[in-house]
Amino acid sequence: MLDRILEVIGTSWADSTKELYGTGLLIFHVYCDIHNIAEVERCPISRALLLSFLSSCTGSYSGSAISNYAVGIRAWHLLHGHPWNIDQDELHIKIICSYLNLDDLCDAAIYACMVVVFYCVVRLGEFMVKAVKVFNPDSHVTWHNFVSLFNKDNLPVLQFTLPKTKCKPVKEEAVQCAPQSGCIMDPEAAIRNHFRINPAAPSDHLFAWKHLKGSLRPLSKTQYTTRIIAIVKQCGLVNLQGHSLRIGGTLFYLLKGVPFDAIKVMGCWKGDVFMLYLRHHTLILAPFLQAEHQILDNFNRIAMLLVC
Repeated sequence: MLDRILEVIGTSWADSTKELYGTGLLIFHVYCDIHNIAEVERCPISRALLLSFLSSCTGSYSGSAISNYAVGIRAWHLLHGHPWNIDQDELHIKIICSYLNLDDLCDAAIYACMVVVFYCVVRLGEFMVKAVKVFNPDSHVTWHNFVSLFNKDNLPVLQFTLPKTKCKPVKEEAVQCAPQSGCIMDPEAAIRNHFRINPAAPSDHLFAWKHLKGSLRPLSKTQYTTRIIAIVKQCGLVNLQGHSLRIGGTLFYLLKGVPFDAIKVMGCWKGDVFMLYLRHHTLILAPFLQAEHQILDNFNRIAMLLVC
């Protein structure tokens, strides 16, 4: 039966798709051989190994090629019944990063903003301005509003105080996330890189970047959206705008076992708003609606292969 399932899955892919997946797997295994990575460590793949491999491809291969290599590795796992423990939204942002030059002044600001919004589970619009000319340090997040803290157990937390939010246009709201050194992306590394190449004053916008004309510009929604849309069209990914980032961040924490109430606090949802949000986004609840997780896993391996 298993051989028959594998045969059906294999013949369901076009020859060009199998060639592309095969190329990606070959490059992956060559990378592992060069770095003396044992076969048992290649599958199931760890976040750290996948990150290292994709990072090594950046600059040598196009973003669309890197995206397909990642999909090929995932298909290889699922085809042979091995778990895929990589969050897809995290992976998409990493693939987008392969198009961004993190030494570029604007790209570094965009990437830092994207990663912080994802892990803080907040609205994208609360971390940027609608237009460059409307920036107001009393209304928009600034360098002064960011602080790195440690709790009594010496666990790090990145805290951002938003002067105004959609739900609280007058009162401040603190949002937070933690460094993610073992994940595909790390918000602390992203924001430190941005700070390094875009130094600014405490009263400047948190994601201000230095324009070619020499002046600092707060990161605007137009600047962010234009850049991201151009990238996702090139590599065929879902457009990671504000709402999808919040959905992805919510799902990321839920699948890691973080309680609903904790995520509700992180995302600054009030009253029953969080429950209404969940009801309107079935994909968030889907993993928790299954009666038989093993049946779901088997079904995913056969029917839910992601093809780019």
